[in-house]
Amino acid sequence: MRSAMKFSKIPTATITRLSIYSRYLEAMVQEGVKIIASDKLAQKCGINPAQIRKDLAYFGEFGIRGVGYFVKELLFEIKRILGLNKIWKMALIGIGNLGSALSAHQNFIRQGYEFVAVFDVDPAKVGRRLPSGQIIHHMDELDQVVKEKGVEIGVIATPAAKAQMAALRLINSGVKAILNFAPIQLQLPEGTAVENVDFTVKLDNLAYNLTMAEG
Repeated sequence: MRSAMKFSKIPTATITRLSIYSRYLEAMVQEGVKIIASDKLAQKCGINPAQIRKDLAYFGEFGIRGVGYFVKELLFEIKRILGLNKIWKMALIGIGNLGSALSAHQNFIRQGYEFVAVFDVDPAKVGRRLPSGQIIHHMDELDQVVKEKGVEIGVIATPAAKAQMAALRLINSGVKAILNFAPIQLQLPEGTAVENVDFTVKLDNLAYNLTMAEG
């Protein structure tokens, strides 16, 4: 296999699809599948086979013509490309209903992400131990805990009004990547990696599609 090619800019959509491929490949490894053809992988992922080949071509040559992809090897390479060959340490800000659900989500650790610290400002929550084993820290401890735990990614699950301040405090503590579940567009310094997850936007898309289908 040829070493990964260096491109200055890979389309964001390609990175998103690589993540999708990795999820299906992971399941196939568990099922004991050794080899899969590109059209079969495409069918499982709901993506055109030519698109899969194009996405992978950004990074090198994978698979054998007329045979397909070796599942375990392709999964390894995709995880390496995505940086999932290590555990990423995360801090969770906001332990409401959503934050509690996120802290208990088992898929995070299976995919290489671990909550090593959780924070809130509610005196009734601070000091309490979550089912995951994490003790809820007060936000006043953020700088110290982030440094001690080596936090790399901040996850914000606060109300919208508190999200901007939480994000800035994370950045000031040295965190350079944020996953934001609050329904607000964060205003952050250049160089900060941010992904926004707004469930209502997805629901709006579904509502639109239903409306169009009903004519």
